[in-house]
Amino acid sequence: MKLSKTSEYALRILIYMAKKPADLYTAKYLIEQLHVSDKYLRRLMTELSKAGFIKSTQGRDGGYTFAKPINEISLYDIIDSVESMDKLNDCVLGFNECSCTNPCAMHDEWLVIRQKLNKIFHETKLSDLDFEHVLRY
Repeated sequence: MKLSKTSEYALRILIYMAKKPADLYTAKYLIEQLHVSDKYLRRLMTELSKAGFIKSTQGRDGGYTFAKPINEISLYDIIDSVESMDKLNDCVLGFNECSCTNPCAMHDEWLVIRQKLNKIFHETKLSDLDFEHVLRY
């Protein structure tokens, strides 16, 4: 399983900001540090703001900061806010019709893995992560 670029970037942005959650981060600074395009970052910041994770301050000294404590923000909530966790719960083989009554060949095995992943994403908060490993060069 691989997260979409949208989920990856949303997580990277918030994990990076969580290193110093009280700081105010400009879009320009986040773009430079995380190597995300301006347009993409701003769209994600709007979605993350609408979800209530961050808030923006307008003006010359503006930027983004957390709207709620990082120990209250789960990875599940972040991913769900930008692309819906349902996407990660789809059939692993890509079938539209895959359920307990109409299973694919991998259904039972994937169900167990999917339940574990959902549990991990629900239980893991931003405050639980290793902030030093968010940047890759």
